[in-house]
Amino acid sequence: MVKSHMNRMVGGTGVLYPIIGFVFCVAFIYMSFGDLWIDIHGETKLSFVERNGTQFVVDGRPFYINGWNSYWLMDHGVDESSRSRISAMLQAGAKMGLTVCRTWAFNDGAYNALQISPGQFDERVFRSLDHIIAEARKHGIRLILSLVNNLQAYGGKTQYVQWAWEEGVGLSASNDSFFYDPSILHYFKNYVKTVLTRKNTFTGIEYRDDPTIFAWELINEPRCITDASGDTLQDWIEEMSTFVKAIDRKHLLTVGLEGFYGPKNPKRLTVNPEFWAADLGSDFIRNSKISTVDFASVHIYPDHWSHNQDIEYKLKFVSKWMLSHIEDGDEELKKPVMFTEFGLSTENKDFDPSQRDRFYKVILDIIYKSAKRNKSGAGTFVWQFLIEGMEKYNDDFGIVPWERPSTYRLFTEQSCRLARIQGALPSQKEHLKKLCWQRRNIPNEPEVVLPTVVRLRSNWVVTDASSSAN
Repeated sequence: MVKSHMNRMVGGTGVLYPIIGFVFCVAFIYMSFGDLWIDIHGETKLSFVERNGTQFVVDGRPFYINGWNSYWLMDHGVDESSRSRISAMLQAGAKMGLTVCRTWAFNDGAYNALQISPGQFDERVFRSLDHIIAEARKHGIRLILSLVNNLQAYGGKTQYVQWAWEEGVGLSASNDSFFYDPSILHYFKNYVKTVLTRKNTFTGIEYRDDPTIFAWELINEPRCITDASGDTLQDWIEEMSTFVKAIDRKHLLTVGLEGFYGPKNPKRLTVNPEFWAADLGSDFIRNSKISTVDFASVHIYPDHWSHNQDIEYKLKFVSKWMLSHIEDGDEELKKPVMFTEFGLSTENKDFDPSQRDRFYKVILDIIYKSAKRNKSGAGTFVWQFLIEGMEKYNDDFGIVPWERPSTYRLFTEQSCRLARIQGALPSQKEHLKKLCWQRRNIPNEPEVVLPTVVRLRSNWVVTDASSSAN
């Protein structure tokens, strides 16, 4: 009986073939999602992202990023009335196949301040940051957390200088004293240590031990115009990056640069948007070469950087700007290069949304081609994504991506393209798996199914159009 049963199983009935097919599918899913899976309790498991030369890797496999900025997350997590927007944004990003979100891990002395005064923290706001990290983990999203702002928004280096001045220990009223005043350096180091060693009240994991965090960013868009030589900023980056690495060796670290070439770099004459960009006290190559900096960061804002407002000029500049920095990553830095902000302003003369789609496409295409050729272009982060009803937090760059189908399609297609290169889909969301599979196998691909974000009382909910119709 056993023998005849086995013969039937292997023989003409073909019962074994579905079993083999099932095993193959399981193996395929496992191989495709080695770094992102759900355990029996529903918790998302993430591995630390590492660097191998000019590439990011997860569990030994290449990892290219299709990401976005939502700087506002921590501020919205403080009050219960707006907290659900965090989950809605992270869930919407995951549904688009996006894998990393860049956001602020600072708010110094302002409304809903995390750091009220030097060394004094608001636990409510810290719990908001805890919540963001826990929610990101839940949705399979990693985070780049920026630690201070060069700009005045959300306190920034201006607030640190003001604190030192008010306490009578400041050396100068110049904002750039942030980079060299011993008292301010002490303030900032204390802040960094407090954040990195914070134990998350939701997960019980210290930030420095949590793989949900992709990387730390020292400062958003650093400039030190009082020292155009760049020595002051260079010393600060060396000191602070060494300090961070002494506390946390598990996470990657970047500076937060805009990407300008400094006064001694010949590319200042051929690649910088205009002459002034070489005199800001920063230098892309010099600042990014520091051994304790794991990857280079670049921003892209041609309409704010140049007097030439012609869209064709801007697109040519974008291409030249990106290819130059990718070349630097490959040939000089030997590190990945991330374009951590890019945007096109609605305040441009004769602005049309189709121009923004063209702008996005140039950027996404360059990263895709770089990834295909194993070059250093490692990913992009659009500035910025919001959900409906957040006009107060918008600027002239922000978008609700699903409100414009062509824009939504650009980013979801990028997710699929990068997933095919690295052999893994970047999200565990079932609808995006189907979307990428359909685009790979069906010449006339279906329309993208846009998510719907609706508000139910005080909660924001992300749904699929297909599911809401049933």
